[in-house]
Order: sequence, then C-alpha cells, then structure tokens
Amino acid sequence: MESTGVLPDALLHSFITKTLRVTTNDTRMFVGELKCTDRDANLILARTHEYRLPKFKLEDAGRKVDLTSRYLGLVVVMGVDIRRIELEEFGGGGGSSVAVGGDGMEV
Repeated sequence: MESTGVLPDALLHSFITKTLRVTTNDTRMFVGELKCTDRDANLILARTHEYRLPKFKLEDAGRKVDLTSRYLGLVVVMGVDIRRIELEEFGGGGGSSVAVGGDGMEV
C-alpha cells in the first residue's frame, strides 16, 4: 500500500458532495452523492442508485453482464461492509475513478 500522508478520515471528508461508487462485501454497488461520514467510515449517500450483479451460470462467464438497478434515495452504508470506494469525476473527456478502500485506504 502506498502512503499518501493523508488520514483516511480527512480523505473521506474531502469527498463530501462528490459522487461516489461504493461496492460492498455482498457485491452490491451504490452510486450516490456523499453527504456525511464518521470515524467508522459509515457513509450517507443521497440520490443513490443500487446495482446488483445478476445471478449467472458458469457457462455465462465472459459474456457482458447487465446490472439491474433501482433508485433508493438517501442511504446509509456501514463502513464494515464497504469493500471499495471510487470517486466519480466528470468533465473534460468523460468519467474516471480514484480507488479507496479494500483492506486499507489506497489512492
């Protein structure tokens, strides 16, 4: 893991009002605007959509996966359930992401 000199709390606070893509341990993905976080890395997201991977068979491996989604609105995602956090950055020529999460904070 590369050290950035930024504390995890400060890094998460810098993402407030940004659109995040949060992947949980049960493979769900939440895309919404970060409104609040705390010392346990619990997140409150607004205008959130939830995406779930469809169940597929082994012979479907390698095919394009169509994610099913639903609108949830305001959501609390528990920090212990978060596997990965990506920052959605739009402008210039499309979106990009910055990965944060896993077994520690990464940038």
